[in-house]
Amino acid sequence: MDITCIPMARGFICLAAVLDWFTRCVLAWRVSITLEADFCIEAVEEALARHGPPEIFNMEHGRAIGSSGHATSG
Repeated sequence: MDITCIPMARGFICLAAVLDWFTRCVLAWRVSITLEADFCIEAVEEALARHGPPEIFNMEHGRAIGSSGHATSG
């Protein structure tokens, strides 16, 4: 997943893209005007629903978004 904040005339817009690192194809994406985690989670859920779970999941830029929840594996 890659998150990019794009400057606009009044603030910014954030783009979250789930990428296949081998093919460099975008598997899913979402945009938001906040750095809340919801739009990122939606992009990941869509990618998983369309393409299934990956062998490796990598997120760039460290902790760039805010969330009151926590990640679990199961």
